[in-house]
Amino acid sequence: METAIAFIIIFGSIVFFHELGHFIFAKRAGIMVREFAIGFGPKIFGMTKGETLYTIRLLPMGGYVRMAGEDLDSVELQPGYRLGIRVNKDNKIDQIVLNQNKQFPDMLFLEVEKSDLMKDMYIEGYDEEERLVRYQVARNAVIIENNTETFIAPYDRQFGSKTVGQRALTIFAGPLFNFILAFFIFLALGLIQGIPTNEPIITTVVDDSPAEMAGMKDGDLVKEIDGVQITEWEQLSNAVRESANEPLTFVVERDGMTEELMITPIEVSTKEGKVTQIGVMYSSPLEKNPIGAIAFGAEQTYQMTKQIFTILGTLITGSFSIDDLSGPVGIYQATDTVAQLGVFNLMYWAAALSINLGIMNLLPLPALDGGRLLFFLFEAVRGKPIDKQKEGMVHFVGIMLLMVLMVVVTWNDIQRFFL
Repeated sequence: METAIAFIIIFGSIVFFHELGHFIFAKRAGIMVREFAIGFGPKIFGMTKGETLYTIRLLPMGGYVRMAGEDLDSVELQPGYRLGIRVNKDNKIDQIVLNQNKQFPDMLFLEVEKSDLMKDMYIEGYDEEERLVRYQVARNAVIIENNTETFIAPYDRQFGSKTVGQRALTIFAGPLFNFILAFFIFLALGLIQGIPTNEPIITTVVDDSPAEMAGMKDGDLVKEIDGVQITEWEQLSNAVRESANEPLTFVVERDGMTEELMITPIEVSTKEGKVTQIGVMYSSPLEKNPIGAIAFGAEQTYQMTKQIFTILGTLITGSFSIDDLSGPVGIYQATDTVAQLGVFNLMYWAAALSINLGIMNLLPLPALDGGRLLFFLFEAVRGKPIDKQKEGMVHFVGIMLLMVLMVVVTWNDIQRFFL
């Protein structure tokens, strides 16, 4: 049960922030957002605020922001169509009723002659007295059909009316917010747990090791090696690695006093080969440092991004196969394992998943954000957009291929964990 809750919170938060990026930049560009959805499939919760419907849907496989003009959401009123209208105090239509099963106060009836609900915003038709009348349509007018209200989207509020830059930024904002979320998770880890200081403090001295025989103790802070100042653990490690069987003079600080120790590193055989060591173990101390936590958040986000790109590179070269990929089932199982290691590890896992989602969505594949950005690049180079039907077909094929991949990956996960 705890794993399920952790999975829902983590995956829901990652999807929420991704879609929030699309939503915020769509609003900034003046695009009407019809729906902000977490999940796919049947709606289990919905709430309308302003012109946007906010929903939670049954299948936790992602989410979407449905923007005006992205699909076939425009309404065309054919000549001869009979509808009801309500006119506001400015003599503009603010309600259009497509089915007349329900009467509304002050409703007028028209038989449509011609109309334009996108640019010129008008309806012309015959009223009940057979007079040809023309009404302007308010920009915030709603269409009512089967008791469902939908806002009219004037052309300048539609996705396709915006510049290439505005559309590209709206699409890019989704993955961008995944990286921002990861940064803030790492920042929170740095603020709550502390950040590694990387100071060369000896955590454990191994029994019968050169360090113990020279008098080194747990908690010693290494200040110098052969007269060279040491400030980071990597410096200590490099000095030891390059000095097999050569005595080194260590200056350590202990209880406010300094001591000089002569230690000779030795070579030890391991599975990876021979390594040079003095017999000490290190665990970086943590410190609370708000400024350092910001740098820690940025560094961890960069390193995790770099690591995921490295893994993608192995997928391209063939050293990483499709059997190594994980879908929702595999992510759930991994979340179960990580949850047992504590909340800090769970936060680190959430940040890694967020970066992974951001990178995956930026891949130039059809149906993904990266694929859409590629079409915007073509449009910028050509000076005109790609034919919508051709682009739609490419994205449709991409969605089908992604669904097939998802089925294969999920089946591999089921075999790996349950069969």
